[in-house]
Amino acid sequence: MMPGKKLQALSLLVCISCAVGAAQAVNTAAEAGSFERTETRENCSRFSPLRQPLFGDLHVHTSYSHDAWVSLQRNDPWDAYRFARGDTLVQPDADGEFTVQVQISRPLDFTAVTDHAEYFGELNLCTRDPKKLAYWMPQCMLGRADNFFLRLLAARYWSGLGAAGRDTDADRSIICNLPGQDCKAAALDTWSDIQRAAEDHYDRSAECQFTTFVGYEYTDAPEFRNMHRNVIFRNDQVTLQALSVYATGSYQFPRLWQLLREQCIDGQPRCDALVIPHNPNLSGGLMFRDPPNKAEAQERLFFEPVVEITQHKGSSECRFDRLAGRGLGTTDELCTFEQYESDNLQAMGVLYGELRAEGGRPKSLEEFAPRNMLRNTLKDGLSLQAETGVNPFRMGFIGSTDTHNATPGATEEDRFTGHLGQRDGGYRGVQDHFADNPGGLAVVWAEENSRDSIFAAIRRKETYATSGTRPVVRFFGGYALGSGLCETRDFAARGYTGGVPMGGTLLADANAAPPGFVVSALKDPGVPGKAGTDLQRIQIIKGWLDADGNTHERVFDVAGNSDNGAWVDTATCDATGSGARALCAQWEDPAFDPQQRAFYYARVLENPSCRWSTRHCLAAGVNPFASDCREQADALTTKLQDHAGARGDVYGNCCKQTGQETFYSPVIQERAWTSPIWYEPAAQ
Repeated sequence: MMPGKKLQALSLLVCISCAVGAAQAVNTAAEAGSFERTETRENCSRFSPLRQPLFGDLHVHTSYSHDAWVSLQRNDPWDAYRFARGDTLVQPDADGEFTVQVQISRPLDFTAVTDHAEYFGELNLCTRDPKKLAYWMPQCMLGRADNFFLRLLAARYWSGLGAAGRDTDADRSIICNLPGQDCKAAALDTWSDIQRAAEDHYDRSAECQFTTFVGYEYTDAPEFRNMHRNVIFRNDQVTLQALSVYATGSYQFPRLWQLLREQCIDGQPRCDALVIPHNPNLSGGLMFRDPPNKAEAQERLFFEPVVEITQHKGSSECRFDRLAGRGLGTTDELCTFEQYESDNLQAMGVLYGELRAEGGRPKSLEEFAPRNMLRNTLKDGLSLQAETGVNPFRMGFIGSTDTHNATPGATEEDRFTGHLGQRDGGYRGVQDHFADNPGGLAVVWAEENSRDSIFAAIRRKETYATSGTRPVVRFFGGYALGSGLCETRDFAARGYTGGVPMGGTLLADANAAPPGFVVSALKDPGVPGKAGTDLQRIQIIKGWLDADGNTHERVFDVAGNSDNGAWVDTATCDATGSGARALCAQWEDPAFDPQQRAFYYARVLENPSCRWSTRHCLAAGVNPFASDCREQADALTTKLQDHAGARGDVYGNCCKQTGQETFYSPVIQERAWTSPIWYEPAAQ
């Protein structure tokens, strides 16, 4: 139970809500400051019934993941949690030597280690006990080899097995069929370790400095199309085993929901779980299918309340082709941000600067599935609701890293050392993983830093994503917000009592009045010695369904200035010009139609800054902005080939020119995306 004073504050908020009369809001102030406790722990001394922003990473791989292990990554779940709390880890460089020290400038508030469940048993047998027969199988020996090329062969074996489409345990690696080798028992051993690491680092004291979640990745990738999902448990009550694709069959993710319901939610007290789809840009159009029935649509709504909009393999908000001058269902030119050119995981098959997998070639807009982008998926959800009565794509947004270096929260462009061990260490990152980025962060508005409070925030979608920086963003919509919210000190209280926060739903007002919206953003404060980047502007993106069943979108600038003159010093990457420390706006849709179903979300843009690759190239002596960039790159490449054993064009990517690239730019704008607020017409 919450302390008495906190209950009094909650009661006051509820009474205020009643007085204001926000009956049209689905998520009202009665929810502010309330969540169910399902675990035994001390109450947090830092508690806010109006909620506080907590920054985390819910997509983290360690040495318990096969692709991390064969990339010479040796840090385990305990190391990952230590890193998230501010400790230093050591990573391999381009030559496989453990010389790279990595640390984040600020600890995270929460983290979940999410290693690939499909190979828990196999990797356990391959790496832990030389007395096991499996330890000496070629697939295992290659993964442990000192030689880079031999480990690439192991990586090819495991990735190919994962893309084959697994339907039963019979489709497992041959390792599991060896005499005396029990993959299921080994997997349970690994799953137990993951739970123990999470418990060891969860701060159950009143300080509430750090929260862990037990989780894993469900890794389905038929024909290399990414349908991966992270399973996150609410507390220490979890399923006996990590339910993998071997338990469900390939392209059977509804079966995952069913098993979680049977074995967790309905199967044991206090057990609860949610499932977070990975950013869908590399899913080949498979992530968000039309539900064949209402039951599946409802299960998706329950189990998948949020989706990952950004991570190290790109962003999935929207897509605009700079060279073609048009977008995938959009005219938004800011949709070039961190886009992969292909639509499946074979795009990562780059070695020595050349794509080695034909399936990963760039895809035109015509070849690219619209629902690989989340704005299109949200719009299609409006259409499906008109047809079936249920919108299966009512999802909030988070970001995360998908690090395979056990480095949660390592999202700073000027500190980025890669995500995949030796395979993108040092110069290999620019040569082979140029399309990658440091990844994003998940932000929740929660009463306290505890599992129950954070989990409840994700369930109600009061979340937002950032591309890696830490601005503080709030977004409310409602009919009784009043005026002057940007000047008031009770911004959040009035937001909750007069409307709904990000992730909520507004029902039509009885008088057909348009809802109002208010959005505020505080810049990332940075750390001592390194200030955060100023804000440039805030936008509100609207998607809606017209009377003829057609979907539309529009982007509104509501605060700030896109022409503030800010840029970067092309010799140092230092920021030039200035922006805002804080932005806030109250806004009303000028084209609001009370009969049209719609959604609204906010996008916050920082001033321009240098991409990680630009900083890496400059530090190496290759200036992407220089007229002789190509000469600089060739000279450095020759030096590395002659003295470091490098192969192929190493630094040529540094010299790509924005005007000749579909998406890439050496200068980016970091950003945040709030979860949407949905509007529902009264008659519907």
